[in-house]
Amino acid sequence: MALAACGTGSSTSEVQPAEPDGVVNWSNWIEYTDVDEDSGERPTLVRFQEEKGITVQLTEDINDNEEFYAKVRPTLEQGRDIGRDLVVLTDWMCARWINLGYSEKLNKDNIPGSSRIIERLKSPEYDPDRTYTIPWQSGFAGLGWNVPLLEDLAGKSELRTLDDLWDSALRGRVGVVSEMRDTIGVIMMWQGNDPTDFGDDEFDAALAELVKQIDNGQIRQVQGNDYLNSLENGDIAAVIGWSGDVVALGEEYGFALPESGGTLWTDTSMVPQGAGDQADAEALLDWYTQPEIAAEVAAYVQYLCPFEGAREAMEQVDPELVDSEWIFPDEEQLSRGVIFKALSEEEEQRYQAAFQQAIGN
Repeated sequence: MALAACGTGSSTSEVQPAEPDGVVNWSNWIEYTDVDEDSGERPTLVRFQEEKGITVQLTEDINDNEEFYAKVRPTLEQGRDIGRDLVVLTDWMCARWINLGYSEKLNKDNIPGSSRIIERLKSPEYDPDRTYTIPWQSGFAGLGWNVPLLEDLAGKSELRTLDDLWDSALRGRVGVVSEMRDTIGVIMMWQGNDPTDFGDDEFDAALAELVKQIDNGQIRQVQGNDYLNSLENGDIAAVIGWSGDVVALGEEYGFALPESGGTLWTDTSMVPQGAGDQADAEALLDWYTQPEIAAEVAAYVQYLCPFEGAREAMEQVDPELVDSEWIFPDEEQLSRGVIFKALSEEEEQRYQAAFQQAIGN
């Protein structure tokens, strides 16, 4: 993300850190850590607190990158602590925070497990040395569906192309995610264009298709992570959504990369400016790089696991998932997911504004 480093954000060196309170306040996405369905506890997080003696307050208050950023931006711009020691945001949003001075440099001595990051994710363009970030989970944007509902409405058990998604039998029962890069990227690839290298004409063509499908009633909802509820309760039968979310719902749901391809993204952990408990937050980051811990989380969320050794550890956690194409994709599968190109500050503002207008925000 080529955002200007001379933005209005404050420099982290000018921010006074908050007073440590002995609690790691962690903001993450919904349903993004392992949960024991019987007790409601989070096993890997409970063990971390017991073994390390560090208290963690997890809040699942991230539903959409822009939505969360809008909530904390005024505080960030004032150079103040946002009350969180750790946040998990998508890579392009992490790039924005880094370039605006809203993230603290990590002390890698506290995160020796950072050496386990898989090769594909070791050196992102926006943070090539992982100075500020550690990946949390990665995944694909593609086609998801409710199998019984899809069979009932359209007489098919799977979706393979966007032509399937635009089937008139699904009118009013289709959703797309509110992440511009994923929805636009998937549409762009269906149109024969490349999300890694495009201009205004290609973006405008994809946006026009999105507007068309909203206006004609094919698309019912544009949502953040809460699209899962709509898929489960039957408000929508199919969606441009995210791999792990849909796969984790179980056998009555399906997910596939379109024949034309999908996007590949990474949700990433950062320490916000002025965090008071950074060392404890770094201990938590290191905990989740451990292969057996990473495998436990992956078995629950079913997203692409970013750490070496987790596949071998999965033999003990859940042997049936060792060969999951979504958790441990091979090179061919990885090649079908592309990373949306880095945007200039001007492109970011213009494309986001056009997308938000298109979806009614």
